[in-house]
This record gives sequence, structure tokens and C-alpha cells, in this order.
Amino acid sequence: MIENARPAGLIKRLMALVYDGFLVVALWFITAGIFVIVYNHTGLPTQEINGVTRADPMVLKGVLFPLLLVETWAFYAWFWLHGGQTLGMRAWRLQIRDYRGGPVRFWQTLARFAAAGVSWLMLGAGYLVVLVHPHQTLHDRLSLTATVETPKNGKGRS
Repeated sequence: MIENARPAGLIKRLMALVYDGFLVVALWFITAGIFVIVYNHTGLPTQEINGVTRADPMVLKGVLFPLLLVETWAFYAWFWLHGGQTLGMRAWRLQIRDYRGGPVRFWQTLARFAAAGVSWLMLGAGYLVVLVHPHQTLHDRLSLTATVETPKNGKGRS
């Protein structure tokens, strides 16, 4: 585990997630707005309900949903690869690091994001693992990363 770094607590993690959630939802709105504007010019199937033309539900599930998933992963991966902190994590002084203390690698962002999805599918149980030693979530453990608190003065950032 990382020397001289205190594992992040559950409340701080969830609060950082709320902060980042606002940013991710804003990105989703922008993407969905562009999708709606562009969709009618693609020739993909549409449905008309009460005079309103909309995308076919199967297209939404097969195109828009995967697009939003990739966009969400890209948001987190970019921040994790560039300093180990999203904006919410920076506000709550948290940082993602490789389990040995170095920077996170690309494969770890993929593993971490997928495992975080599993954590949510288990109704958040993957987050509750943080209450047990070594105080890391399921996605921390599966991706060989650690979420730690950074000091107030900024030292300890890699």
C-alpha cells in the first residue's frame, strides 16, 4: 500500500462523486442535445408520437447509451491519468494512485470504471468495502489502485 497516505473515507468519496456527478450530467445533456439535433439528418429510424418525431428506442439503447458510457469513462480516465484527481476529488482532497504510489495507468482506468459499475449494480455494496481494512473500495482493489487523502498544503501529489 502507499506509504504516508491515509485512505479516503466513505463520506468524502461519496461527496466527490456527487460533485463529479453534476459535471457528468452536464456532459450528458450536451451530448444528448447534439444527438437530438443531428439524429434527424442521419436517416436512422424514427417514431412519431403525438406529432413529435423522436429516435427509435432501440437506437437510443444501441447508440446513445453506449456513447454516454464511453463519454463518462473518458471524463474520469482523463482526470485520473492527468494528476489522479477529478474536480470533485480535488475539492475533497482525494487522489487516485497506483497501489504502489505511482500514477494510474490506462488499463487501470478501464478496470476501475468497469468495477465501479459493478459496485453500483450491487446497490453500492462495492463502496461499503471501504469500511473494512485496507479501507479501499471494490473498484480500488480490482484495479490495483488506491484512493487516498492529500494534505491541505498540496504535498504528496504526484
